[in-house]
Amino acid sequence: MQPGDEDLVALARNGDHKAFEELVERHKQKAYRIAFDFARDREEAKDLSQEAFLRAYSHLGNFDGRSGFYTWFYRILVNVCLDYKRRKKRTFAEEFNEAVENQVEPSQVSQKPPSPDQQVLARQLSRKIGAALEALPPKQRTAFILKNNQGLSIKEIAEMMQTAEGTVKVHLHRAVTALRQSLAEFA
Repeated sequence: MQPGDEDLVALARNGDHKAFEELVERHKQKAYRIAFDFARDREEAKDLSQEAFLRAYSHLGNFDGRSGFYTWFYRILVNVCLDYKRRKKRTFAEEFNEAVENQVEPSQVSQKPPSPDQQVLARQLSRKIGAALEALPPKQRTAFILKNNQGLSIKEIAEMMQTAEGTVKVHLHRAVTALRQSLAEFA
């Protein structure tokens, strides 16, 4: 039987580097995907997830076990990603175009290429979505991305954001309402 995350944390705190490497192996894919949802750039996502693991390693002494390692680490990762977004202050135009394209089911893809009008409309919608998401307050944007792009539960998001589940629901509701208003012309 493999040791749990908390067992590996205890070993890592006592100087077992292999234990922390095992934690990295267990969580690196999901960390990368979350970082990619924020950065929309492969290299930036790698850097952000690595930075989060470095911060986690250097702050292992602060892990108190009140939440699982997974939750504690992803809180660090989300904060690293939010810091990145604040530093970059760039739009999501191309980023969400790619995300929307990647989320289309293969059965929904038509056999003929989109017309130039459809391509223009798709680019306009992508830019509008990016701008609408960028305009959201950081907590609403974070909750929306974690819920809709990562598929996390309300409970998981609440733990990561260190807030109540009801607060997460409010953030999500307000984000969806703001996005609907911003995108009403495309409905």
